[in-house]
Amino acid sequence: MASRTTRGPVVAGLAAAALLVTGCAGAGGAGAAPEGSDAPADGDAINVLMVGNPQMEDLNTLAEDNFTAETGIDVNITILPENELRDRVTQDVATQGGQYDVVTIGAYEANIWAGNEWLADLSPYIEEDPDLDADDFIDPVVESLQGPEGQQYAVPFYGESSFLMYRKDLFEANGLTMPERPTWDEVAGFAEALDESEPGMAGICLRGLAGWGEVFAPLTTVVNTYGGTWFTEDYEAQVNSPEFKAATQFYVDLVTEYGEDGASQAGFTECLNAFGQGDAAMWYDATSAAGSLEDPEVSTVAGNVGYAFAPVKETETSGWLWAWSFAVPETSEKKDAAYEFISWASSAEYEQLVGEELGWSRVPSGKRESTYEIAEYQEAAGAFADITLQAIQEAKPNDPGVQPRPTVGVQYVAIPEFSDLGTRVAQEVSAAIAGQQTVDEALEKGQTYAEEVAADYQE
Repeated sequence: MASRTTRGPVVAGLAAAALLVTGCAGAGGAGAAPEGSDAPADGDAINVLMVGNPQMEDLNTLAEDNFTAETGIDVNITILPENELRDRVTQDVATQGGQYDVVTIGAYEANIWAGNEWLADLSPYIEEDPDLDADDFIDPVVESLQGPEGQQYAVPFYGESSFLMYRKDLFEANGLTMPERPTWDEVAGFAEALDESEPGMAGICLRGLAGWGEVFAPLTTVVNTYGGTWFTEDYEAQVNSPEFKAATQFYVDLVTEYGEDGASQAGFTECLNAFGQGDAAMWYDATSAAGSLEDPEVSTVAGNVGYAFAPVKETETSGWLWAWSFAVPETSEKKDAAYEFISWASSAEYEQLVGEELGWSRVPSGKRESTYEIAEYQEAAGAFADITLQAIQEAKPNDPGVQPRPTVGVQYVAIPEFSDLGTRVAQEVSAAIAGQQTVDEALEKGQTYAEEVAADYQE
């Protein structure tokens, strides 16, 4: 789920995303707090927990000299890899630990946690914040973070779908042509043709790291387009169904035969590094990765990357929909300062700052319509900007496959149990990628796990 995930030789700094960053302060023109609230005093500090993706690393870089310099609010930032981030956020929010004032979450958590009253309703802040310009947010992205009556429980930092990234120069050298909308069978053929086309090169990089937001982010989109699903509309578990098995077998075969070394330990960050360093000919993952790949200061493949829509089989589209977003735990005692940071980080003003200070391809895009009207951004991100926006708009969280679903979600099932279920099944699939068991064995265990979850809903 993207991923999701400064810089040395080709995004090398991303491999260090697990580092703990503290003492970083932030800055900027955020909106006013709701009437009657106790505005933060200069020198207040907030604790922020973020996923270790490039856009968050950039935010960490810019916060102290901009946000803190303007507001006097120190921002203590902790950055963690996706799996660790999910564990830490869930533990703190679900147990009402109160350690963090701002956390990065996605649509999956926003909907469920809001229902548990674990997150602060940010709507009153947003309504009185002229600087945020909430009407500029892309509808599917911002709507995925809302409650049943339109309450806003998180503000998007960047939005994404998924697409296929490939080396244009290698395709040309090998006489291959990538369709705008490839099938998975075509992708497998390209991977075979390009595997080892250069010393040590993988035909494709795919996530194999255990975690519902790691391997099952891309894999669930493959399951969907193969005609599979986690559950039927009536909550009948389908993890060992022929379609789910066929999709998973295809994915495991593809990554083990033509994928990166150590695929069972590779997540978003590892594939970003591998593709950006020229060690893979293709990569299917989050659209948000493109900004780093097109930055010549951190990527050796900048200018040689092509972009195609998410591969399909039985469906017309298969891209996921996700937004790494900022939320405020209900336990925070510094909600005003927390929102002020969120407003600054999610603003059009911040996008302008990133473009001017770090490069326009690195703007945290996919959330604002106006981003795609900025001439400098279009010039720097011309290779991927339009296809990213179209992929986000084409995502079908309400109808991602060939049959009705019990909940919304492309790459996840929007029930509280899915984070545990998806991770348990992911561990089995990752073990199959590592050659420790067969796909059938992995999914038979997964079916048992899924049936345990389904039983409660069927009752």
